[in-house]
Amino acid sequence: MKFGTQFKEGLLTNNPVLVQLLGLCSTMAISTSFFNGIGMGIAVTIILTLSNIIIAAIRHLVPDKIRIAMFIVVIAGFVTAVDLLLQAFVPLLSKSLGVFIPLIVVNCIILGRAESFSSKNGVLASAADGICQGIGYTAVLLAMSVIREFLGAGTFGGGILGPGGIFDGGALGDGKGIQILPAKYPMGLLTLPVGGFIMLACLIAAMQWALNRPKKENNEKADGQEAKA
Repeated sequence: MKFGTQFKEGLLTNNPVLVQLLGLCSTMAISTSFFNGIGMGIAVTIILTLSNIIIAAIRHLVPDKIRIAMFIVVIAGFVTAVDLLLQAFVPLLSKSLGVFIPLIVVNCIILGRAESFSSKNGVLASAADGICQGIGYTAVLLAMSVIREFLGAGTFGGGILGPGGIFDGGALGDGKGIQILPAKYPMGLLTLPVGGFIMLACLIAAMQWALNRPKKENNEKADGQEAKA
C-alpha cells in the first residue's frame, strides 16, 4: 500500500474517530484546550506507531490464540514509557490528561489497528499506518480542541500561548491562552462534557456528508441517464 493512500485513509476516508468511530471517550474528554489536544495526539501517535512496528515484526512468532494478550503487553510497555516520560518532562500535561494516558492501553484505535493491519502486514507498512492513523486522530483532537476552546472560553492556544505561556516566560502548560472573544460572549457549555458530545456529533455528521456526497451525485447522474434512455 502506498503512503499517499494510507495518509488519505488515516486523515479522511478511514479516519479512526470520524469514520471508524474509535477512541471516542478520550476524544470527548480531553479536547478542551489546544495543549491537551496536541499532547494526547502526539502520545497516541507515538504509541500507535511503535506498537504497530513491534507487532508487525513478531506477528509470525506469536500463536494465534494469544495474539490479543500479546498486543496488550506490547502496547502497555509503550504506554508505561510514554506516561513516565510525560510525568518527568511535562508534568502539567500528565496531570491534565490524567487517567486517559494509562487508558491508551485499551484504546480501540491502537488495538484495532494491531488486529486489522499490523498483525497482517510488514514493518514499514505498519509504521506508515501508525503514523497516518495517528495524524488523523490528532487532526480531529485539534479541531475539537480549538473549536471548543474558542467558542467555550473565547481563547486560543490554552496551555501554550497567552499570559504564563512559554513565550511569556512560563512553563509548558501554564499558558492561559490568547483571549480572542470577550469573557461575556463564549458559550461555557462547550467546555463541559456535553459540549464534547455536541462537537463530536457535528464533526462526524460533516465527515459523513462529505464522504457520501460524491456517491450521491454519481447515483443521481446514473438515475438521470437511465431516465433519458
